[in-house]
Amino acid sequence: MKATQQLHNLGQSLWLDNITRGLLSSGTLARYIKELSVTGLTSNPTIFEHAIKNSDFYDDAIRTKMLAGKSGETLFFELALEDLKQAADLFRPVYDATGGIDGWVSLEVSPLLANDTAATIRAALQLHADAKRPNLFIKIPGTPAGIPAIEEAIFAGVPVNVTLLFSAGHYLAAAEAYMRGIERRIAAGRDPKIASVASVFISRWDVAAKSNLQVELKNNSLGIAVAIRTYKAYRELLASARWQKLAKAGALPQRLLWASTGTKDPAAPDTLYVDALAAPNTVNTIPEKTLLALGTHDSIGSALTQDEAYADRVITSLAREDVAVDALAAELQEEGTASFTKSWHDLLARIAAKTDVLSQSK
Repeated sequence: MKATQQLHNLGQSLWLDNITRGLLSSGTLARYIKELSVTGLTSNPTIFEHAIKNSDFYDDAIRTKMLAGKSGETLFFELALEDLKQAADLFRPVYDATGGIDGWVSLEVSPLLANDTAATIRAALQLHADAKRPNLFIKIPGTPAGIPAIEEAIFAGVPVNVTLLFSAGHYLAAAEAYMRGIERRIAAGRDPKIASVASVFISRWDVAAKSNLQVELKNNSLGIAVAIRTYKAYRELLASARWQKLAKAGALPQRLLWASTGTKDPAAPDTLYVDALAAPNTVNTIPEKTLLALGTHDSIGSALTQDEAYADRVITSLAREDVAVDALAAELQEEGTASFTKSWHDLLARIAAKTDVLSQSK
């Protein structure tokens, strides 16, 4: 049995961290669903920028929208929604079979809004309305300004993928916002069944460790340790009286999602983070390269819950270097926000360059 199917049987959803028009039109995504147990996908500006740069799949659509007077963010969101609607339809049978737990695709609000709560709320509501798909998450960053936007979006009935989380503390803040939104819906007599995932970024911890810390933490152990700590907080929250009350009212659990799980270290195994983060009732969203590598494996790692003592040892060694986990998590979130913003500018520049070329060739 393939490792991908074993993860599915364990209770972990495997989502593809990629989408391109070619992936859809070639039938490749449909094949991944059938053969590699892929049950959802995520997207980001970098993925779209590379797809537009490295193929002509979007040329006709860009030309048509350009002639209609579309440009910039408006043009991009139309392109992205065309792809993501098609992907959402492919995953709709999974969504229906799991009662809305699985079968999701994700589209993020503009990263330029990361520090603007009100604008993030407006953008989330508009994108959700434009998507017209029940299984499309709107990605909102778990930044200080994003947390209240998450609560308001959930209260308004918008499914949310909380992104840019880096620690158990970040996860708990996102979970608190999600639960407040659900509690407000119940108090208002609304349906509490609004889905959400909380995306915790893993590999960036180890990139930071290699750059800034001592040899002891340069063995790709820090990201996994943080994940173990976060998974413990996740299980404790789901066992809490507060969550159990919401579950009895019909609320869906906000599932924990492992993001940034492609191996950055060329000396490390290609499925390092997939093997290490096998855990029930979670999601792992992985790059296409990692998915294909995993598809050649016939075994998975041990359950994540068995390694809590290991995580404590790693975190303790971090403290010995006078580095506080929460402080480094905040730094990583700020860096992630800046990286997403740069990717967004690169994407818009790529669309502008493409429209210039296409306008000259019409």
